[in-house]
Amino acid sequence: MDKRSFLKGLALAGISAPFRGNAMTEWINKFSSLPADKLASNEDFWLGIRSGYKLKPDYINLENGYYNFLPEEILESFIEHVKEVNYQGSYYMRTVQFDNKKNMAAKLAAIAGCNADELVITRNTTESLDMIIGGLDWKAGDEAVMAEQDYGSMLEMFKQVAKKYGVVNKIVSVPNHPASDDEIVNLYANAITGKTRLLMVSHMINITGQILPVRKICDMAHSKGVDVLVDGAHAFAHIQYSIPDLHCDYYGASLHKWLSTPLGAGILYVKKENIKKIWPLLAEGDRKEDDISRLNHIGTHPVHTDLAIANAIDYYLKLGPEKKEARLRYLQQYWTTKARKLNNVIVNTPADPTRACGIANVGIKGMKPALLAETLLNKYKIYTVAIDYANVQGCRISPNIYTMPQDLDVLITALKELGETIKN
Repeated sequence: MDKRSFLKGLALAGISAPFRGNAMTEWINKFSSLPADKLASNEDFWLGIRSGYKLKPDYINLENGYYNFLPEEILESFIEHVKEVNYQGSYYMRTVQFDNKKNMAAKLAAIAGCNADELVITRNTTESLDMIIGGLDWKAGDEAVMAEQDYGSMLEMFKQVAKKYGVVNKIVSVPNHPASDDEIVNLYANAITGKTRLLMVSHMINITGQILPVRKICDMAHSKGVDVLVDGAHAFAHIQYSIPDLHCDYYGASLHKWLSTPLGAGILYVKKENIKKIWPLLAEGDRKEDDISRLNHIGTHPVHTDLAIANAIDYYLKLGPEKKEARLRYLQQYWTTKARKLNNVIVNTPADPTRACGIANVGIKGMKPALLAETLLNKYKIYTVAIDYANVQGCRISPNIYTMPQDLDVLITALKELGETIKN
């Protein structure tokens, strides 16, 4: 959608200019009578939401999974936080910094559905999960279970503890199109032995968007005496859930993804009775062994990012978690339903709407993912990311709430044309 068409669409929807703050609240309230499932396809509403973003016109951005850049409302607040911290200088850093960070963590805990004394703010998912992987008191011969579809940084950390402590890593492969939850649960269950200490599982697989039955996996693992670490990088503020309801022991996520905070913010949840099991990433002063703050010493860092978390939470709640999830799932289903019918096009994400939300992965038969990504950008002005490992060959497509069906129509046209060039 070009700028002229976009502004014309705003006028037709009754929006005089891009809005934020109270104007956005008023806009959302205009559609309050519509349930989330109906609002998901109401393009007038989402055109208004789109007006709150400054979009680069050079390409259609379908790679929001790495970083959900900020709507202008959050960005402006973040800039003010930068100015204020700079204005106060060391005074801020030595007085209210820590109380403010604790307050932000409490706000996040409320969204996560956990107790405030079980969650801390980190810099990203990698830091959160690697703190657990590297912080356990491993012994030679201990075993850990994970999937080849898990994020590379975590797999590398498991390789490091294997070299350092003699841990044995058991790696499974999650099918792109499972027949049932039991197939996934049994896959992990069959990898567990009497020596298994930790199982890591992705809440939402980052390369395909597949949502795994985490609670069932956790209950199975606990029945065998195994703790569970969950990678929630793409699930937090994307789909609705409560961390304690997952029955996991540890949970990490990035906030710069689907919550749209500035870069450099994540969370780590540790079930209260497990806090004492973990060595901090960086040494902290005297703390009680069950005080989660002892895991949160990272030295001087960009504290204005912490402050912007509150603005991102306000935006998320103002829009409505249910509305956001419904829209993201609608957009994914909009294009994948069409893509599955195209010749030589392979969708590497389950068709069942409950097994994915906003993210999906698509490939062209016989075409290398890197070439597909390059062609989508150079020929069709679509930016995405190539995935070529762990039984997934394609490009990850991750729209955001500002994405319109017209953007995805360009993707469908591209896939159709590219698929037709392949000789069977």
